[in-house]
Amino acid sequence: MSDGDRLIMLFSKTSVGLEIRPDGVRCAMVAGSQTTPRVERIASALFPENTVMVSLKEPNIIEPDLFVEKVKEAHNLLLSRSDRISVSLPDSVGRMLLINLESRFKSRAEALDLIRWKLKKSIPFDLADTHLDYQKLAVRENGELSLLVALVSKSVISQYEELLQKAGLQPAQIDFNSFNLCRVFDRNLSHDGNSVMISYYDNTLGVIVFADGIPEFIRIKDLSGTVATDSRVFMEINSSLMVFQNRFPDQLSKSVFCLAAPDVIHDFREMVAEATGFNVTALEVKGIVTPGNSAPGDQVALYPYTAAIGAALRSL
Repeated sequence: MSDGDRLIMLFSKTSVGLEIRPDGVRCAMVAGSQTTPRVERIASALFPENTVMVSLKEPNIIEPDLFVEKVKEAHNLLLSRSDRISVSLPDSVGRMLLINLESRFKSRAEALDLIRWKLKKSIPFDLADTHLDYQKLAVRENGELSLLVALVSKSVISQYEELLQKAGLQPAQIDFNSFNLCRVFDRNLSHDGNSVMISYYDNTLGVIVFADGIPEFIRIKDLSGTVATDSRVFMEINSSLMVFQNRFPDQLSKSVFCLAAPDVIHDFREMVAEATGFNVTALEVKGIVTPGNSAPGDQVALYPYTAAIGAALRSL
């Protein structure tokens, strides 16, 4: 590293994103800004089999000591001076959904009470053991508030937090992968207004439809054991789009984007094009970030770190 690069690292703001997967941990250290991000380093470590088993209700980390050891190993490779991290978890750890509230609220506590009341019969958790967060998206023409809601078991999220702290890290934010994938490609999605993003990342299919840059429909499904180009994935995409069209028959999407691993992206893009009837643009993280001297710049190397990069962007 040159003296000039050292000065850039010293004075520019950096952020670390850490993605936890069933098979391991992936880290990315990102500098710059959300609009001009620069990946300084990436690092990973594999978990021994059955170290992490994703579940909605049960503890996810089966081997806590191995988990802590591998998280430390990966984070140390970044040579980061900070212990602050933003975390990305598999979507199947919790639930995310869009809801409309007829009532306005005066405080965050009141909003959470209204959301719990609306969801009490539909959420897969015990309400007493549910961590709930929300983001206000828009006010609809009829006056209703559109909210993006994330739900996760308190006991599940607490285990992650406690063991990350045991590894010497401070988890400042914790998100799901789908949120972080959208954050990486926010410029593409918001620029095109009405758009669709169809992703197959970490064995999870995501179909998110945006209206004026705001999520209008979300469907996330774990398809573990299924390759991205399998007929089951095609059927799930079709089913999701049919549900959306039934709910919003008058809404037309101008642009369709897709995301999948580099070795399958060509065939996946063709499959998405067949399902949607539109020309489809393949998203690549290499087109969003600038590589530093200690980071790769090709899509094959960067793709596995897409969610970690998205998590890091949240703190820039």
